[in-house]
Amino acid sequence: MIKKLREFLGIDEGDALKMNDENQIEYAAAALLIEVAMVDRDFTALERERILNFVKEKFKLEDIIAQKLIKRAQAEVEGSVQLYGITKALRSGLCYEDRIDLMECLWMVAYADGNVDPFEDQLLRRIGELIYVTDRDRGIARKRAKKTNIPIN
Repeated sequence: MIKKLREFLGIDEGDALKMNDENQIEYAAAALLIEVAMVDRDFTALERERILNFVKEKFKLEDIIAQKLIKRAQAEVEGSVQLYGITKALRSGLCYEDRIDLMECLWMVAYADGNVDPFEDQLLRRIGELIYVTDRDRGIARKRAKKTNIPIN
């Protein structure tokens, strides 16, 4: 399993990123963020920047490793995404507070273009349910994301 994931991510033995359960969580989070960014068929530079910043800060990754992770996750999402498998990994690999942080970042990606597309809204509600974040905490995460969103001119 680890070998297949390493091959998928294009990581060789000498790379700085060693594959383990934590890297699978990082990949799952990146794939979910990219899925939200792409659901409205407009993956903007601002959305990419927010995703990159989230994975670098949350998982303490070097820029080059985070970029490689996002590139591979994007390639996977463009083919197809299996929400259940991704969210299952996140449910078991992230504590509740980290899942709330992820929800907030998902909302920040959705708000990056100034509004939330109905498909983004529906997807985020579904994701929240699948990673077991309560309606109340999803709403709080959404309000924080909306409040911190920088409008695009």
